[in-house]
Amino acid sequence: MASVASAAALGVLVFVLTAGSNAEQPYRTGSVAEVKQKVAARLRQRLLRPHWIACVPSGRRYHDAAVVRCNVNFGDPHIQAYCSVLRGDRLVTQYDDAAIPCGHDDAGWRAPVKTLN
Repeated sequence: MASVASAAALGVLVFVLTAGSNAEQPYRTGSVAEVKQKVAARLRQRLLRPHWIACVPSGRRYHDAAVVRCNVNFGDPHIQAYCSVLRGDRLVTQYDDAAIPCGHDDAGWRAPVKTLN
């Protein structure tokens, strides 16, 4: 009987010690489509309604995960960048972790040159 009680107490102790654990998932690279979906979901959750979201690989890395840059058009024109990686299934942007690299870049910029005579 004492061994059953000891085993039960040990089980409860293990549960209590691990349930409160803040063991973080490793950073990982999300696909462009997955990151875009998660950015859109976060914006909807915060009651923000962008006109469009365009995401591209930024070429930067954070904790060995490739950073995806999403440009979000809020109108006026107001384009806001969200540079993101995933931590487990959770989206992490430069607003959540300022160490995520998200400087200006010209990725995707192909402005036509027009000359007027």
